[in-house]
Amino acid sequence: MADITFAPDSTQQFVEIEEIKDGVVILKSGGVRSVVMVSGINFELKSEEEQDMITGAYQNFLNSLDFSIQIIVHSRKLNIDRYLAKMQDIFTKEPNELLKNQLSEYISFIRGFVKENEIMTKQFFVVVPYEGAAFSDVKKGFSGFSKLFSQKKKSAQQEAQESIDQKKNQIRQRVDQIIGGIERIGLRAVPLQDDELLELFYNLYNPETVEKKLPNTTAEDKPKA
Repeated sequence: MADITFAPDSTQQFVEIEEIKDGVVILKSGGVRSVVMVSGINFELKSEEEQDMITGAYQNFLNSLDFSIQIIVHSRKLNIDRYLAKMQDIFTKEPNELLKNQLSEYISFIRGFVKENEIMTKQFFVVVPYEGAAFSDVKKGFSGFSKLFSQKKKSAQQEAQESIDQKKNQIRQRVDQIIGGIERIGLRAVPLQDDELLELFYNLYNPETVEKKLPNTTAEDKPKA
């Protein structure tokens, strides 16, 4: 997939994101972030014993981390325009008059229900950060040893790329740890890839537009390495 960058001559210049590549958000500050989407759970429907097990597993998960994370709950009104448009298309093509009448009543009911009752959808995310030391600082720490070797000096671009690559490797290890801990709680966890990250940020920064669809974290979903 081609690199994804943000156009400089737009409102995106005010966002702290420099680039999204290989499932990693690269910030203008040099830090990197990964976003893991997590399935929800109806805690109230669990038995007391199950609730205690979930709470204990969650506590163990947090205690196992030696780095900070950010847990985000994204709530917004559910947009069913596409669903209604699909039902309208089925209604138009339906030859059976009885079924057509039932579809018409169903569409009217759904429209009226949503108008009177806001239906909210929630999505859960874990933001995994990694800052790391600047490549130049690491190099300074080994300056004494570097004199022992005759190597061609690398360009600043090469050094910066190596630094980003190192950060990507580090954050992927953290993501694997996060996914393992979340799955021990009994939840599904999926790291977002480039297109999904773009959709997430688009939805966050454009709340009035039609929301784009993110992947489901159902049982058949497999976390991506």
